[in-house]
Amino acid sequence: MNYDFTFRSRRSNVLTTHGMVATSHPLASLVGLDTLRSGGTAADAAVAAVALLGVVEPFSSGVGGDCFALYWDAATRKVYALNASGPSARSSSLQELREAGYEHYPMWSGQAVSVPGAVAGWQALLKRFGRFQFSEVLQPAIDYAEQGFPVAEFIAHGWASMPAKLLRDKPEVEQANLLHQRLIGPLQPSGNEFLLDGRPPLAGEVMHLPTLAGTLRHIALEGQNFIYKGELAGEICSHVQRYGGWLTREDLAGFQAEWIEPISADYHGYCLHECPPNGQGLAAIIAASIANGFDLAEMDMDARAHTLVECMRLGFGEALAWVCDPRVHPLPLRDLLDPAYIASRRKLIHPRQTLEHFDSGIHMTGDDTTYLSVIDKSGNACSMICSLYYGGGTGLVVPGRGVLLQNRASTFSLDPEHPNALAGGKRPYQTIIPAMITHQEELFACLGVMGGYMQPQGHLQMLINLVDLKHNPQQALDMPRFCLDILGGGVGSRDPGGLLWLEEGWQPQSVAYLKTRGHQVKLLGGYERVRFGGGQIIMRDPQSGLLCAGSDPRKDGCAIGY
Repeated sequence: MNYDFTFRSRRSNVLTTHGMVATSHPLASLVGLDTLRSGGTAADAAVAAVALLGVVEPFSSGVGGDCFALYWDAATRKVYALNASGPSARSSSLQELREAGYEHYPMWSGQAVSVPGAVAGWQALLKRFGRFQFSEVLQPAIDYAEQGFPVAEFIAHGWASMPAKLLRDKPEVEQANLLHQRLIGPLQPSGNEFLLDGRPPLAGEVMHLPTLAGTLRHIALEGQNFIYKGELAGEICSHVQRYGGWLTREDLAGFQAEWIEPISADYHGYCLHECPPNGQGLAAIIAASIANGFDLAEMDMDARAHTLVECMRLGFGEALAWVCDPRVHPLPLRDLLDPAYIASRRKLIHPRQTLEHFDSGIHMTGDDTTYLSVIDKSGNACSMICSLYYGGGTGLVVPGRGVLLQNRASTFSLDPEHPNALAGGKRPYQTIIPAMITHQEELFACLGVMGGYMQPQGHLQMLINLVDLKHNPQQALDMPRFCLDILGGGVGSRDPGGLLWLEEGWQPQSVAYLKTRGHQVKLLGGYERVRFGGGQIIMRDPQSGLLCAGSDPRKDGCAIGY
């Protein structure tokens, strides 16, 4: 089944009053909705849906990945944040990588695997805010993995690039040339667990993942102990070590997800909430705080776009300098968010000229993440994001288990002086971030935009679309986006600002306007539009309880309510 991607910008909002689920795959949305209709909370529905996403979209998230969540508890009218990202192995060695000649962190080797935190996050969410057991919420994912599911269109497009990484039998994985990385290690027959007769499935073909079904069945019975203390723990470590990694059973044992305080930014009376570092939500918070000093609603769209791009550059400038594991390297969060400091950053923005080039390391990445939004009939909401990081993570598949392992440790810096420098037992910089917006101490929107460094940029653009432009969720998601690519100008380039990718749909006069301000503009269309992220938004009216949702046309999914 061939699919010619054109911008599907005329979806309708979904309206209901009982419960809503919005995900990047229709089956996941349906499973989440079934969970709500069975009496589950937003937490129950989120875990059921995300487990299924790990089956039907296996190169984006799953058992071998990490997750973060924001949860709005309607009873306490408070936002809670969950960090389920794992640390590096205790024996991780920056010196070893540098002596091996690496200039950048190897993305496809065992050294890129940190402790996978997703399953601990699922369990923590259910324990605190759920009503159902693991065995209940995981059963749909088990059934689809075992009985089969048709491969969706966008997912099939990404699956086609996976065989070389999965099997490790072709040195042509010279995307390494683009990423300055090396694919190392012996052949990996277990990669066939995610292939159909040795090849990637086409859109519409039915795929079965029986080994993953078996793993999920064990988790349903034993909970997170199966991953961190049980039989699978040793198998994960053995496979990682076979490909040069450092993980041991001691690294996995005792891992727990952590409930933390979210960080927030006021934006014209609305409050944007993000998970704090080690996640990059700080970039969105700083950008929104800077933008709060402008009347963007009164600007024309071209001036508004220029201003937002500059706010985002400044947000990334701080985040990429500071975001790390605060348990290991304290962050000056209070200073970074101080109104006086934010005002000093705002003064750097010039209405007719872009900021000079930030050689900060951000690079436009793919859509290798799953995000979902859920609101239940009581008004509880879950904004949840899970990921293997870059394109199926390392591509390492634990033999006989159907578990793909993330490559999140590759976001560590190899500069020993950087706050995010690799060290043992340390959480790396995390790109995955969920978001929420509240207004007058009530939930306004449960939202997120997946896709590497696009995520804080997507959050900022959705905030402006919803608050300033008064868009409904589907309108907000349909609008063409921008995406910064600081490395686009070349490392060390003196060109101002790096690349600014614009999605096809921007008007020619807007492109010309941004170029006159010094932006290096490039247009991107077709399937490449997935690089602008895939988002989901559910809004809730606190008076009527009306739920209004939209789902991103850049992904396969949908919003469903009852």
